[in-house]
Amino acid sequence: MRFIDVVQFASASLRGSRARTLLMILAMSIGVAAVVVLTALGEGARCYVINQFSSLGSNLVLVFPGRSETAGIGPGMLLGQIPRELSLDDAQALLKSRAISRIAPLTIGSSQISKDALNREVVVLGSTAELLEVRHMSLGRGNFLPAGDMHSSESVCVLGAKINRELFGNASGVGAWVRLGDRRFRVIGVMTSQGESMGFNTDEIVIVPVAAAHMLFNTSGLFRILVEAKNREAIAQAKTDAESILLVRHNGERDVTVITQDAVLATFDRILRALTLAVGGIAAISLAVAGILIMNVMLIAVSQRVQEIGLLKALGAPAYQIRKLFFTEAVLLSGIGSAVGLILGEAGVLVIAKLYPSLPVTAPWWAVLAAITTSLTTGILFSVWPARRAARLDPVTALAGK
Repeated sequence: MRFIDVVQFASASLRGSRARTLLMILAMSIGVAAVVVLTALGEGARCYVINQFSSLGSNLVLVFPGRSETAGIGPGMLLGQIPRELSLDDAQALLKSRAISRIAPLTIGSSQISKDALNREVVVLGSTAELLEVRHMSLGRGNFLPAGDMHSSESVCVLGAKINRELFGNASGVGAWVRLGDRRFRVIGVMTSQGESMGFNTDEIVIVPVAAAHMLFNTSGLFRILVEAKNREAIAQAKTDAESILLVRHNGERDVTVITQDAVLATFDRILRALTLAVGGIAAISLAVAGILIMNVMLIAVSQRVQEIGLLKALGAPAYQIRKLFFTEAVLLSGIGSAVGLILGEAGVLVIAKLYPSLPVTAPWWAVLAAITTSLTTGILFSVWPARRAARLDPVTALAGK
C-alpha cells in the first residue's frame, strides 16, 4: 500500500467510529492545552518578577538592616529582637566608595493625607533627590525633592498621579498645601502615572524628604538603602565596599545584608523556571493518561475489527503493513489532538492576558514543542501493543470472526 492509501484507510477507520475518535482527540487536546496554559503562567510570572526588579533601576545594590542570608529576616527578628538600624550617616558614608555613584536612603510608612474636606490613607516614602535617578522614576509636573543635605527636613512633598487627581482633580497640586499626619507639607511636584512596582502602586504614594519622614513617623532608622554602582563592572566592588564601610561603622559587627540586583534576579529566575518546568510536567501527566486511553480503545478496536484484519491479511497484507495502519491511526489521533489542544491552549492564554494585562503570559516555544512531541510520542508508543496484537492474528481465524 502507498503512504497515501494508508492515511486514507486510517482516516476512514477513524470516521467510522466518530464518538470514540472524538473522545480520544478530546483527551489528548486537554493534555496539550494544560501544558501550554500552565507553562505560559509560569513564564509570565517569571517575566513579571524580572520586569518589576528591572523597574527599580540599573546597577543596583540593596542594603538592608539585619544580617541574614535571606534578605534581612534573621533569627533575632524572629525572636522579636530589632537589628541595629541603618542611619542617614551610614548611607552618607557609602559615598566614600569610588565604585558607588549615588545612593538613595528609604524610609516607608503610612499616614493620612488631607486637603480641605478630602482625606485618605497613603503610603509615605521618605528619600532624597537621588531617588528619581536611582529608581528611574518620571516626574510629571513641578520639581522633585530638593538636593542637598539629607538631614534637612523641609516640609515639601511630591504626589503620586492618582493622589493628585483625588485631591485636586484635573488641576495641578503644585504650590498647594496638604496635611500629612499632624504636619503641613507644600506640594512641589507630581509624578507621572507609573502603576504597580514591587508590590505597591507608585501612583498612590507621597514622597517627602527622608528626614521629614523620620520626624513624621518618630523614627531614625532606614527601611533600606538603594546604592547605584557607577557601571555594571563596578557592581561587585560596590557590594564589597558597602559591606566593608558598614562593618567598620558598626564596630566590626556584620549586622547588615548587602545584595545585588542581579543576584536577586538570578535567584527568582531559577526558582520560577523550576516552577514552570514542574507545573508543565504535572500537566504532561494528562498526556500519558490520554495515551493509555488510546491504547485501551485501540485494543477494543482490534477485537471489533478482527474480520477486517483477517481480510487484509488474506489479501496479502504483511504483518508490518497491519502495524503501519494502526500506527497511522495513532499518529492521526495524536496529531489532531495536539493541534486542537494547541488552539485551546493559546485561546486560554489570550483570555488570561485579557483578564490580567499586567502579567506577560506567553507560552514558551520549548513548552509548545515539548507538548506536541510528547503527545505524538505517547500516542505512538501506546499503539505498539494493539498494533502487534492485530498483526499476529491468524487470517483464517480472523475471517471466521473468532
